[in-house]
Amino acid sequence: MHAYARWKFWLILTVLIGSIMGAAPNVMTSLPSWWPASMSQPMNLGLDLKGGIHLVVDVDIEQVVKQQVSDNINVIRRALREENIRYSKLESNATQVTVVIKEVADINQAEKVLKAALNGFTMEAVEADTLVFTISENEVKDVKSYAIEQTIEVIRRRVDALGTTEPVIMRQGDRRVLVQIPGYQDSARAKAIIGQTAQLEFKLVDEKGDLDQALQGQIPADDMIAYGSSGQPYLLKKRTELSGKDVAKARVSIDPQYNEPAVSLTFNNQGARQFDRLTNENVNKRFAILLEGVVQSAPVIRERISGGTAQISGSFTPTEAHDLAIVLRAGALPAPIKVVEERSIGPSLGQDSIDQGLSSIIYGCVAVLLFMVVYYRFFGLVANIALLFNIVLIAAAMSMLGATLTLPGIAGIVLTIGMAVDANVLIFERIREEINNGKTPFSAIDGGYDKAFSTIMDANITTLIAAIVLFQFGTGPIKGFAVTLSVGILASMFTAIVVTRAIIVLSHKNRKNIKELSI
Repeated sequence: MHAYARWKFWLILTVLIGSIMGAAPNVMTSLPSWWPASMSQPMNLGLDLKGGIHLVVDVDIEQVVKQQVSDNINVIRRALREENIRYSKLESNATQVTVVIKEVADINQAEKVLKAALNGFTMEAVEADTLVFTISENEVKDVKSYAIEQTIEVIRRRVDALGTTEPVIMRQGDRRVLVQIPGYQDSARAKAIIGQTAQLEFKLVDEKGDLDQALQGQIPADDMIAYGSSGQPYLLKKRTELSGKDVAKARVSIDPQYNEPAVSLTFNNQGARQFDRLTNENVNKRFAILLEGVVQSAPVIRERISGGTAQISGSFTPTEAHDLAIVLRAGALPAPIKVVEERSIGPSLGQDSIDQGLSSIIYGCVAVLLFMVVYYRFFGLVANIALLFNIVLIAAAMSMLGATLTLPGIAGIVLTIGMAVDANVLIFERIREEINNGKTPFSAIDGGYDKAFSTIMDANITTLIAAIVLFQFGTGPIKGFAVTLSVGILASMFTAIVVTRAIIVLSHKNRKNIKELSI
């Protein structure tokens, strides 16, 4: 019995020290170098406690599918040119690409080449010289799923650049993304940064084309009209020479010509090679830099630029230049997004929620503590001590796991307080039954714990399964409730079965002739 008690005592002492270090990092100012750093991290507060911004954005995934189909035009054009197969028409719509071959004799060769070049498309021959490729349903599903995943990753990088901590960015349904930014109050700026598509394009200006005729509707087949921020029209080549995916770095700089904020770009290896080729082949020609389809600048290429750098200028304010650098570094969204739900929670409301939640925990604890002491006397006091250990363990575990505490999470803590006492009630009632059956005090204690063990395990495991399901399929605050409930269940099982038994055994180990228990 004594060896058993000592083992339990040191186990409890070890858990308590680790719990205090995990739950109160501000108190433990100096930790040994070998102590895990995660055990001294403060607990994060959720949106409902800290205040912040709640957004739900809708992703235009149909546009992604359309763009995927359109991108295959270049694949088809390149494949046919490599085989010297001429075509008279090549166009696409939302789900199909149509190819008209000039020579009917080449149709079989074209069919063979394009089948190999186009993955995820089904082919049908409409006429003797016409092939139609339709994107398959599986490919559409994959494209849409990837678009949502890419949107989440881009938004996450943009939000992280705002300097916030513990944002919640997750998929919601088939085409929506939930964004929660605790501790951030500037909703207008957040929406501007998150919602900007940041489609960056470099296109050559058509120097030989007639802009006036193009404005009257006579636009050359390979050209397009774009406008600058001031409304100035430009006649540009449709072909995009470089895009945002070729950018490796973006930072704020000062335009030496106008002494105003600008954004300096550094291309990746592929982009640097492409930019070097572009500037080498088009000296004394103009190229336009477009952002979101608007021409920011159209400088003249004076000489070959081999350093892989460029600059975007456009009368930016310092904040606009900084935000543009953020979205360019984070990458472009795969499709336009639209904010369909917006809520802003002030920090004062969050503090009120914290105060009310803490009050509920305190009132619940006091009521339970009083009941246990009055009804079970000394054993009730032991259960109360274990209950305090339980609260410390929950706070420590959530701190070490880096979990975020939410208002429903506080409700989960209050619920686990009652569940922890419920396990002790089962044990103490079993002990009373054993005493009434004539067993000695130590035998009654052992019998009470042993017989209540299976009942406690069954009740808590079923609740734990429900908490796991809530965590797996819930979102936002529901996950916060599931986390605290799961941690609370495990902590309450440990304190009810191990801690109380160890304290009771320790308190009675030197009393050999015990005739009755204070229960």
